[in-house]
Amino acid sequence: MSHYSATLRLGLPIAIGQLGVIILGFADTLMVGRYSTDALAASAFVNNLFTLFTFLLMGYSYGLTPIVSALFGQGKQAEAGEQLKPALLSGTVFCLLLMAVWGIAFFNLEHFGQPDELLPLIRPYFLVILVSMIFVMLYNELRQFTDGLTHTTLGMYTLIIGNAFNILGNWLLIYGPGPFPEMGLLGAGIATLLARVLMVVLMVAALWWKKGYAPYREGFARYRASLDGMQAIVRASLPIAIQMGLECAAFTMSAVMAGWVGKVELAAYQVMVTIGTLGFLLYYSFGAGTSIRVATFYGQHDRTNVFHAAAAGRNLLLLMAACSSLLIYLLAEPLIRVFTTDTAVIAISLSLIPFLVLYQFADAMQICYANILRGTGHVLAMVRIAIISYLIVNIPAAFILGFSLGWGVKGIFLAFFIGLFTAATLFFKEYRKAMR
Repeated sequence: MSHYSATLRLGLPIAIGQLGVIILGFADTLMVGRYSTDALAASAFVNNLFTLFTFLLMGYSYGLTPIVSALFGQGKQAEAGEQLKPALLSGTVFCLLLMAVWGIAFFNLEHFGQPDELLPLIRPYFLVILVSMIFVMLYNELRQFTDGLTHTTLGMYTLIIGNAFNILGNWLLIYGPGPFPEMGLLGAGIATLLARVLMVVLMVAALWWKKGYAPYREGFARYRASLDGMQAIVRASLPIAIQMGLECAAFTMSAVMAGWVGKVELAAYQVMVTIGTLGFLLYYSFGAGTSIRVATFYGQHDRTNVFHAAAAGRNLLLLMAACSSLLIYLLAEPLIRVFTTDTAVIAISLSLIPFLVLYQFADAMQICYANILRGTGHVLAMVRIAIISYLIVNIPAAFILGFSLGWGVKGIFLAFFIGLFTAATLFFKEYRKAMR
């Protein structure tokens, strides 16, 4: 039972912080959706493109956590602090490369097959979100460092403050009350940029001034950047980034395909994916807690407790998948009506509820075993599994079910279950192989 309670203690602050992200996603969709259906569809397209960018950055930052957790478990505080500098340097290079790729996409937006009337809304919103990604990278690296030290509450507080600021900014800049300009979708993008800057400032301030971080600051200051140090971070980080990026690519490509069906279907897709993040919140948060526990014991060469920590994480995530499925089934209709008053969008969204519920367990298990592998450092196989599950299985299945069989957006959602179940199965087999 100690493994369950410890995983819950680590995961709960992450979950509360992520709840702020979910609330922000709900607020963004609600405010933009009530502004106009065109703005909702445009934000759905851009946000899904940048979800891929965000997941690549998030996955890249995950490589730092098991390294820091292992050193923390061995009591090597200064050595743990040293790891932050190469992580920030390599993360910056990685982010700039991604920004260049997304910059090319910006100049080719008309080739993505989206409705022509949405492009004037898409272009300025796209640019503002692109600029904000450098601050997403900085925040991710700083947060994974503190999470690796088991200080998960710091990330929780910064996310809550930043998201509250973002919601306020949305209201002021989307609708323009009083002296503020009515900027619509562009206002939502500017509010997001300012909130991300604020979260980085808060994390840096805590690490710079809190006395408890003094040994880590000493290690950070004494570290001299070297190619070997950056290569170690890249080896640990890049496979996770690719795995998460390929997973997100399946969702991003699915959003593009939903746009091929029609703008109403794309808006419904965005609403249901936003609701589905209720489950992802729990799986991600307690999966991350499981990864921290596994990495700590792995650094101590304690094989028995690695197994116990992994089993506790698995059981907790299965329970959470059951709870989130029930919640989605019971409350989906009133939630949908909060996001939009468009009767066509509501009708299509309601038809997607069974498919959204179906993939919750597969999503929970693939997140669970991906995080366990991350904690043990066995990350190279994750790239191969991601290619099979998301590129070879999920995306083709979405096209076949959605268009060849004519199921539309329902087929796109059913393909998620197929791809995620494949990933969960292969991650579990790799975990058993790695432990043997």
